[in-house]
Amino acid sequence: MSDLKPGVSRRPKRFLSAEQKYELWLKVLSGELTTQQAALEAGVDRTTIMTLRKVAKDGAIAALSASKPGRRGDVAELTESARLRAENARLQTTIVELSIELVALRGKVSWG
Repeated sequence: MSDLKPGVSRRPKRFLSAEQKYELWLKVLSGELTTQQAALEAGVDRTTIMTLRKVAKDGAIAALSASKPGRRGDVAELTESARLRAENARLQTTIVELSIELVALRGKVSWG
């Protein structure tokens, strides 16, 4: 059973690519198009354009908040990852050495 009122047709969903969304956002941001004009051009509802604007704003704020002066984040993450791998390898070697030393000091223990 349909939730629509008699005589009211619903437009089928239209999915926009990231590039299409970006172009629409730029046009709305620059004032080239209003929200309603952008919605008509894209064949979507005005709320879709409003959501697009909010998502773009939130994404831009998050990206700008994450950016730090100096090295790029990608390089810093790779450096941190390499540092953690080296620390992990060092700790594994230490555990092996300590296990060997413990066996040598205590002698072989029966497991049964």
